[in-house]
Amino acid sequence: MPEGTPEGTPEGTPERGPAGSAPRAGGTVDVGGLALSRVGFGAMQLERLEGDRGAAVALLRRAAELGVNHVDTAQFYGNGFVNEAIREAFADEDGVTVVSKVGATPDPGGRLPLRLAQRPEELRAGVEDNLRSLGLDRIPVVNLRRADSGPGLRAEGDQIVGLDDQLAVMTALRDEGKIGAIGLSAVSPQTVRRALPAGIVCVQNAYSLVSREDEELLRLCVEQGIAWVPFFPLGGAFPGLPKVTDAPEVLAAAESLDVSPAQIGLAWLLHHTPNTILIPGTADPAHLESNVAVGDLHLDAATLASLDAVESRTGDIVLD
Repeated sequence: MPEGTPEGTPEGTPERGPAGSAPRAGGTVDVGGLALSRVGFGAMQLERLEGDRGAAVALLRRAAELGVNHVDTAQFYGNGFVNEAIREAFADEDGVTVVSKVGATPDPGGRLPLRLAQRPEELRAGVEDNLRSLGLDRIPVVNLRRADSGPGLRAEGDQIVGLDDQLAVMTALRDEGKIGAIGLSAVSPQTVRRALPAGIVCVQNAYSLVSREDEELLRLCVEQGIAWVPFFPLGGAFPGLPKVTDAPEVLAAAESLDVSPAQIGLAWLLHHTPNTILIPGTADPAHLESNVAVGDLHLDAATLASLDAVESRTGDIVLD
């Protein structure tokens, strides 16, 4: 673990949001001038509540009550349903920051439920669609979802688009005031280095205790003051990939601390580097509270040493 932990980690002092609100979940990390809670909410699983919009809205509001001040979303989550629930759940005075992404679009009949939308005109259309469904004039942070790293989608044909062309439209959108800051997702260290002059504020990649191939990129983000936002933080995103909750060291730590194996896996990420922000998702209120509680979970040196020794593994994705 690099030296230094930000204020608000389990070793520091929790930061509070607006008067009377709960402490920020896990403390905060600076993301393009925004103090975002280290435990956020990934909204993708709200698709499961498409038949009960009221439940989706209530879950989002509960996240804010627990100290979560940012929600990670995309127009292609539920084909706009998730964004519309976010729009209904929060008002400006709630102080909740929306982070969205572009670069893909729904593909219900495909092997995966998404297809890439990488061309500059598709990126611009994605931002416009997000603005409409969220009811915003400006999205604080938008991630450009590429396909440099897996697991998942790979670019083919006209979806193989140069980074410079993509950054040109993203910076134009920022100059126009439609987005506040630019992040990257599913990228390599080389891509991030090339993109640094554009002012990248966060990077989202698949990363977990059992899948740590991106340590070089993580170190680069620490050095550059870029927030690190791991998705698939518990592994096992696809059949055939390793799961954090299967690791014997994780199970032992969970039993010792009387918490769930998932909480151990998430807490390790927060302890691993000070720039890490979590965006675990759920459609269940109890699971939400369990995720947010990770921000207060302390892992001692012996536990961390045991977890750090867990082997990073790859697997073979199995798609039906």
